[in-house]
This record gives sequence, C-alpha cells and structure tokens, in this order.
Amino acid sequence: MTRTAHSRSRKTRSAAPGASLTASAQAPISAPTRNQKTVRLGDLDIAPENLRHGEAPDDDIPQLADTIAAAGLLQYPTVRPGRGDEAAYMVLDGRRRLLALRLLRDGAFIDDDHPVEVFVETDRARQAAAVVLTNTAVPVHVADVIAAIGRMLKERLGVKVIARALGHGEIEIRRLAALSKLPATALEALKAGRITLRQARLLARLKDKAQQIELAQAVLDGHGLQEWRIQEQLGEGRITDRDPRCGLVTPALYAAEGGRTEADLFGELPPVLMDPAALTRAWLKRAAEAAALFEAEGLTVHLSPGDDGPDLPDDLEQLYYAYGGLSDEATTAYREARDRAQAAAVAVEAVEPATPEDEADERRAAYVRARIAQDQAGAGQQLATVLVLRPSLRTGVEIECYGPAETADEPAGSAEDAADETETETATATEGRGRRAVRAAYAPPQAEAPTAEVDGVSHVLHATRTDMATRGLIRALAETPEVALTALVARLFGALAVWPPVGRSEAALAITASAFSPSGGRVVEGLDGVVRERLDERRRAWEASGQTLIAWVHALDPVERMGLLAELTALSLDLREERTSLVRLTPRADAAELADLCDADVARWWTPDAAYLRPHSREQLLTMLERMGAETEAPARLKKGDLVAWTEDQAKARSWAPACLSWGLAPEEDGDALDADAPDADADETPDDGEVETDDPETGGEVTDSETTWGVGVFVVTPAGEAALVDGAQGEAATDAA
Repeated sequence: MTRTAHSRSRKTRSAAPGASLTASAQAPISAPTRNQKTVRLGDLDIAPENLRHGEAPDDDIPQLADTIAAAGLLQYPTVRPGRGDEAAYMVLDGRRRLLALRLLRDGAFIDDDHPVEVFVETDRARQAAAVVLTNTAVPVHVADVIAAIGRMLKERLGVKVIARALGHGEIEIRRLAALSKLPATALEALKAGRITLRQARLLARLKDKAQQIELAQAVLDGHGLQEWRIQEQLGEGRITDRDPRCGLVTPALYAAEGGRTEADLFGELPPVLMDPAALTRAWLKRAAEAAALFEAEGLTVHLSPGDDGPDLPDDLEQLYYAYGGLSDEATTAYREARDRAQAAAVAVEAVEPATPEDEADERRAAYVRARIAQDQAGAGQQLATVLVLRPSLRTGVEIECYGPAETADEPAGSAEDAADETETETATATEGRGRRAVRAAYAPPQAEAPTAEVDGVSHVLHATRTDMATRGLIRALAETPEVALTALVARLFGALAVWPPVGRSEAALAITASAFSPSGGRVVEGLDGVVRERLDERRRAWEASGQTLIAWVHALDPVERMGLLAELTALSLDLREERTSLVRLTPRADAAELADLCDADVARWWTPDAAYLRPHSREQLLTMLERMGAETEAPARLKKGDLVAWTEDQAKARSWAPACLSWGLAPEEDGDALDADAPDADADETPDDGEVETDDPETGGEVTDSETTWGVGVFVVTPAGEAALVDGAQGEAATDAA
C-alpha cells in the first residue's frame, strides 16, 4: 500500500506537573532535540513506559486501520531510541496507531519495510512528558480534517465506516465530504485564516468549480471573499417554507401534490421547496375549499396565488374605509368590525399543527367573514359582491372585497360652479385608493349675506366696489389677528375636512389646499391615519353644532383652534418625490427646519412595516438590522421575503425607525439612506438560499440530512480554526483516522 506522507509542524508539548525536569535543566527547551524521521515499521515497538503497555488491542483498532489505510497518518507517533535488546525505536505516544499498522501488516497490505514518519525524542524530560501526555491530542486544523475525509472518500471508504472510526455522526461526515470537494486553493485559504468555516460552506454551495477557484484565489490574493456574487447565483428562484402559500399548505399537502423538499446539508438554511407548481396546486385546492362556502352564499370568489391579480370588470371598485366620509354611527360600526376582524386574525394565527383541521377551517372562515364585514362597514355598508383571496403566511388567505362602482351625480348650477364642483368631485373620487368614497350628506347652515346692489350698476362699477371692499376687509383682518386665524382655520377646514369640499369660488379666502394623497392611496393608521380620524371627529362635531363654519371655529377654545390648525396644516404637507431625479431641494430644506422645530421622531408612533420594507434591497435591510443593534449573520441567510418579516419584527421589538424618515439633516448616516452604496465585496453575508448536493459513497444517493450542526462529535473547532480532539482512546482514533 502506498502511503501519503504529511509534513506538518507539531506544537511543542510542555511537561505535566508530575514529570521529571532533571534532564531539562541540562538541555534547555530553547534547544529541542526532537527530530522528524522516516523509519521501518519493523523497527518500531511499544515502549515499556507507555501508560498502556501490555494492554490488549481494543475493538476499534480495525476501524482505525481502515482509516489509516485510506488516508495515512495525520499525526506521527512520538518515539525514543531503543536501548539494549529493545527495538530500534520505542513508541512513547501512538500505541494504537502502531497496533493498527501491525494489523495492516498482518493482512498483507504492508510489510515490515513500510516507511513510517515519527518524531524522535532524545531529551529525557521530553520523553517523560510524551509518556505522561500520551492521552492528549495535538490540535488539528479543520482544513486538514476536511482534506483527510476527501482522501478517505477517494479510497472508497464508506461514510458509515468513517463516522464510526472518527466518532462523528454520519451527517457530520457528509458535511465534511461536501467541503472536501472544494478546490485546494479554498482549503488553503481556510487553513490560512483568510476565510471562515461558514464562508467555506458558502463556497461549497457553488456548482461551478472554476468560479470556486477564482473566488478562493482572490481571497489568497488579499481581496476578500465576494459573498454577494455567490448570493446572486444561489438566491434566484428559491422557495422556502416562508412562502405566503405555506400559510395554507402543510408539508403533507405539498408532498401529496408531488412536491419535493431539499434540506440544507449544513443545517443553516430553511428547506427549499423544489416544486413551486405543486405548492400552487396545493394552495388552490385549500383556498377553493374555503371559497366554496362563500360562493354558495352568492359571492364571486377569485383565487390569486401569484403577484398578478385577477382581471376584474371595470364596474367594480375595492371597498375600504373612507376617512372623513362616515356618520358617527357608521364610524362606530366600522371600528367595531375592524376590532372583530383583528381578533379573528389573531385566532387564525394561533392555529397549531396539532389543531384539528375542522377547527382551523372554522377560524379561517370566521376571519374571512369578519374582513368582509369590516370592508363593507368602511365603505358605508356598500355591498361586497366579489372576493379576491391571496396567499398569506400568517392567516392562510388575505381578502380584498369589491362591489359595484358608484356613479357620480351630475353637477348642477352655473357652468363655473359645475366646473368647480366637477374638479372637486374628481379630486375626491381619486383620493385614497382610486374609488369614490361613500360620504354622509350634510347641508351646512348659511350666515345672512348682505344684498348686492346691482340695479343700474355696470359690471365695471360692481367690480370696483367689490375690489375696494376686499381691500378694506384685508386691512381689518390684518388688525385683528384672532379673527384672521379663525378665517384661515375655517377655510382650511372647509377645503380639507368637509364634504363636499368648499371650492375656491365658494370661499371668501383665495387660499386653496389639498390633503396629502399619493398614488396608491395607502393610509398608515399610526401616522396620517390618526390625523384623518381626528379631523373626522371634528367634522362630526361641527355638523352636530348647527353653526356656520366660521362661527363654529371662532367659538372653539384657543387651544382647540390651534390643535385644529395643526392637524389641517399637517395633512396638507406633501414632500413625496416620485423619482431620484426629481429631488425637491427647497421643500426638503423646509422639511428639515420643521423637523428640527418639532423634534420629529417617527419611531414614537410607527416602526417599519412590510409595505415600507419591501422596496429595499437585501443589503439595505441588513444595514437596518445592524443600525438597530439586531443580529445580522443568521438573517443574512434568509430569503428576501423572510428577511422583510424578520426586519419588521426586530424594528417593532426595539421601537426603531430609520432616522432619515424624520427628515434629519444627515440621512447618509442612517442605514436607510436613499443613496445606499452597493454591498462591499468583503461584507460578511450569506446567500438567500442554496444547497450542496453530495453523493453518499455507500448508497450513491443524494445527501439531504440536517439533523445535527457542526461541532458535535470528536472535533471541536476553536477560534483559531483548529479542530481540537477530545481526550481518550476514541480521540486518538479520530486523530489518526483523519
């Protein structure tokens, strides 16, 4: 048998407390007399001072012999020169290794002339130390262990045999086997400390050997491991059990549809669902069961498992809560329905795997009914005729309700009034989510207006009179700040909080205003939603007063009037920028000043939710986690959707929001800056997904076990990258086998 020699430096052992140091006083440690040498197997014997001299071979010696035959000796025996009738070299440390070599000799695999690398100790004190420490293993770098496993596999040694010989679980050997397929440059980088064991596992997930070599060589050249390049390849098209469809589909249902699951060999990533079509089929079947109940009641139900929604008729509009448009009773009914829907959602989220299927279906049906009731109440009890069910990881299904679109009434009056009302109604009909809000009808009282003198008066004269009267009232208001404040608040209230809004031609002040209403119409309940609800309450209070708008505003307590002005002014803010090329510097400067005066901190009321986080890149999400002091290593391995949910939970737990959302003057210091840089090539990041497909040398099958994690077994990886061995005979067996 040809044996591969290994040249490896060994750490100097220090003597145990009980060892004799007499000889060491004559031969200082600074001048060691230990030499590495190649000797014949027939010239070796066990020294009588060896602590196990005379013991019979244990049952694991044959396994140790098999591993030595496959990979050779990784640790060389320590010997001393023979004395008198002794053999030429006597083994102080390595008795079991010598017994295994003799077993190979007895089996005719080798002979007495087989070369064996040994360390020869001539110093008496060091010989004594070797005898005392014979049961203590020298740390072995994990890269050496990986290389040894590779040599064993090339000799067609089975995984089970290797596992028994090393004292590892089989899954650990499979993981080492996957790493052993890395190119030599990668193992060299691992041994040199240029990459971590986690990064080596990341490299092993790549299928392209040439790229593995390229990336490993870049590490050795001092450029660091470009993990983002690996992530881009491994993260494409991977679906895990965090997919929204899995909220309704159990692993058993997925498997029943022929779906296959691939576990991560290293136990670091969630399992990958390899058949998206099977997952979709399973979701459609479960959703159809839930939909059948509502179809029987006359509703039309569309199932939408993907991002694209169904093609709905143009005469349908989505039902939602119309801020500022419901009566007191209707608003109370909506809020009660909303609370019931939230409670029903919590009940669905609480469903455990052990919950009976019938009970889970009942809870889910109750949630759908509650959501329908909520949306109908929010639209002024407008009837829902169409449901769209989408996947949801937390509740199984997410519901969108649609009803017949309402037709706007034709405006009456003069052409100018008609144009003004049409413009107002159009703006209102398109506010929110693009549908007409259901509004409560209210006819406000009118103060007595002075009679206009028009008989015998020309247009020019009438214009002159009204022009001069306007100027006079301008001066009067300027001299009476309290009344001017009343006029301003009343005008803003009429434009922003009253339905129908008071148009420009119907108001004394030329001030125009519109509420913040971006495209898409999303209302964030904890932010602008609170302001809209407050104005809704004030509108109902005004309607109940029976007063004109000016009279009601002027009768308010000064503090209340200032609060109303603050709410109206706040809702008229619009600092949205649709494109990075359309940065509005002057409004930004205004916003920075206002934020400083208000001591703005959005985290007091809101933390990033999924809708806000979704447009961010993975690198920006990880930077957010780092900024808030949360863990980043484990989340870096998550898929984008899972990372969004994780970031949302971490921000909520810490009451954290990006500083740039408070319009600070230094957004570049925040992890959510608009011009976030591309990821650093040396950043410590793992991919979304990715598996290693390695073959079991015994079965030829694909390895997908993930029962244990690295570090369980004989080898313990130290911070220095060494695979230290446990004490005992099994540890010595593992050392030699490796």
